[in-house]
Amino acid sequence: MATMDKMPMLAVGYEKMSAQLKELKAERPQIVDAIEEARAHGDLSENAEYHAAKERQGQVEASIADLEDKLSRAQVINPKELSGDKVIFGATVTLLDEDDKPIRYQIVGQAEADAKAGMISYNSPLGRALIGRVVGDEVEVTVPSGDKFYLVDKIEFI
Repeated sequence: MATMDKMPMLAVGYEKMSAQLKELKAERPQIVDAIEEARAHGDLSENAEYHAAKERQGQVEASIADLEDKLSRAQVINPKELSGDKVIFGATVTLLDEDDKPIRYQIVGQAEADAKAGMISYNSPLGRALIGRVVGDEVEVTVPSGDKFYLVDKIEFI
């Protein structure tokens, strides 16, 4: 799973991941205390509290390892330092759909993607279709609900 490829992300995404990592590391002593308390109750084979605490410990340790890996490979990109007339990572793109309704997305890393918040991964079908496009280009994307057509209306680096 862990590759040495750089992982592009915005500063906001990096800070969010760092905060998650800090929270998880702060939870470690509480989990150890819960395990010790559950052990004190005796027979571990039928001790649900012990098993729940051990399971949570495994989840937390796996999450910590995953976040540390992503943060170590992070390539933080500031979109305000970028410019150009093509859609690239970090760009905010305004699209017009088939009804000329504007839709706005920022191209971000996989870890920070949230389509409802207008942030799509550069690896998503729409993200891949947009990379390299310029204002006036028509974009066709195949999604589970069918083919979608968009017109690139504006490219900003904000």
